[in-house]
This record gives sequence, C-alpha cells and structure tokens, in this order.
Amino acid sequence: MSALNNVITLSLLHPVDKTPVQSWSFEEEPVVRIGRSVSNDVVLYSAVVSRHHAELRQGEDGWEIHNIGTNGTYLAGQRIEHRPVHDGLVIRLARSGPNIQINVITQTKGMSSIHALIAKQQQTAK
Repeated sequence: MSALNNVITLSLLHPVDKTPVQSWSFEEEPVVRIGRSVSNDVVLYSAVVSRHHAELRQGEDGWEIHNIGTNGTYLAGQRIEHRPVHDGLVIRLARSGPNIQINVITQTKGMSSIHALIAKQQQTAK
C-alpha cells in the first residue's frame, strides 16, 4: 500500500469578495509558520499580524492550527488557541486582520499535486 501525504495550501482571501489573491502550498513540511517576520513560511505584511502569529502543525490525526501571536487567531469570530484543521477552513489573523483559507489534500506519495487536486475534484463530483 502506498504511503499517504497531506498537501496543505493556504490562500490569502480578498477582504471584500473572499476570493484567493495569493496562495502557498506545502507538501513535506511538518510545521508551517505564518506571520509578519520574513523567517516565516507565509509572510503577511499587516500591522495587526504578529511577527510570529500562527503555526500549522501536522500530527498523527492531521493538521492543527495553533495561535502563537498576541493579537489572536479567530475562527467564526471566536478567538482560538488551537483547533484541528479540515479542508476549506477559514481563519482570521487578529480581530480585523486578513482571512486565510486552508485546504488539505491527501495524496499518495509520489503523486503530483495537480493529480491530487484532480482526484479530489473527481471525488467531490460524485
């Protein structure tokens, strides 16, 4: 049986129409760091985003989002410290900060990201 790998994609959403304006994809990283500092994997230049704001950590049960910034990470208007991530989850960095949509695609090791995306779309269409 082939090993499975989770590809995680983060999309910065437009503040008005909520469409993606920038995206980042990660295939092998066990931790993805988000913040204002250039040392992060996802760098967002916003005054309300902390230098080290949030981390996505891949564990045995899947991905989790962890708040590590002072201005908070919000899910549906509620401040969170950590939560499991499911495909399509939208978080807000700080009370008035940017929205990030998180997509998780499970793929077989060695499968290209585009093939994993096509497989996901085919599953959704059924």
